[in-house]
Amino acid sequence: MQSDPDPSRKYGLPSLADVGTLVRLAAIGVMALVFVVAFAAAAGWLSPARLTQDKMMDAFTDANGPHPGFRRNHAKGVCGTGTFQSNGKGERLSSAAEFKSGEMPVVGRFAFAGGQPFVADGSGIVRSLALSFRPPHGEEWRTGMLDIPVFPVRDPEAFYEQMVASLPDPATGKPNPEKMEAFRAAHPETVRAFGIIGKHPFSSDFANETYNALNAFRFVNAAGAVTPVRWSVVPEAPPAPPDRPADQDKNYLFDALVAAVHQGPLRWHLILTVGQPGDPTGDATLPWPDDREHVDVGTVTIDHIEAEAPGNCRDVNYDPLVLPAGIKPSDDPLLSARSAAYSESFRLRAGEPKTPSAVQIGAEGGK
Repeated sequence: MQSDPDPSRKYGLPSLADVGTLVRLAAIGVMALVFVVAFAAAAGWLSPARLTQDKMMDAFTDANGPHPGFRRNHAKGVCGTGTFQSNGKGERLSSAAEFKSGEMPVVGRFAFAGGQPFVADGSGIVRSLALSFRPPHGEEWRTGMLDIPVFPVRDPEAFYEQMVASLPDPATGKPNPEKMEAFRAAHPETVRAFGIIGKHPFSSDFANETYNALNAFRFVNAAGAVTPVRWSVVPEAPPAPPDRPADQDKNYLFDALVAAVHQGPLRWHLILTVGQPGDPTGDATLPWPDDREHVDVGTVTIDHIEAEAPGNCRDVNYDPLVLPAGIKPSDDPLLSARSAAYSESFRLRAGEPKTPSAVQIGAEGGK
């Protein structure tokens, strides 16, 4: 008599095949539960006091008012296109296709920090330049840079607390000084950062400003060597002190940018700052020493400017974690927070009606 290959049947237990099915179903159930718990945690359902994307977006709206269709931060801006000519000097630090010798298109955006798309231009408003590098045979690289030397806060919680503390008091229309003082007392690193920023002069316009990627990243070369790096784009145009004649309109800085491109292409050099052991990579409020090695890896050229419209930079999410192979994020907590906030801002504005930008440009746009 042939024995039953599945002895479990002898004792009235589920067959081995049935047990395998149950195990697989249980595993699927556990995976689903983990997904639900992770989603709930991300949404803040399990920890009401936790900072979430919704809270961050609400804070931007509270600070700037509702502006459907616009970015929640860096709302006022224009698009620029051109090229990046790599000289190959970055290859020793990163295997990214962007650093191989050659030319590739870039899609950029010049903007003001803040969530007010119709704010009047001012020399003291922080400016930004975001770039998307698009090599023909490689992965896209996106970066957002500011014209300040360090970031004012070191983590997303402090960024949120600063926005809340800065909200105007309904009675005065100005921030509550007690709340601001309490924030400063709780965040001495922000006080120190503003001291550094205050010593950094703004230039006269977008075209002659230096823009800095304030977060650190890890560059990985073909041999697998890892190097901490920050970067900047430094203009070929000579810097000049800010100046606003009394008769200039509310878009005078953007108008000057358009006029500069009409006169000829604008160029910046992409400069990598090479970190050393001990240099902070997880705190963007701290500068690296001035004597660190700087490597000029190529030239960014902007030769066309146009107003935001469907299909151009308006629809690009300049997520700092869109990185090619050869560039990895550091331990800076702002990176994942920026990525999440940009994603949520993009999702919200994608489903909202669009209002024309405050900055409108003639069809020629340069070039």
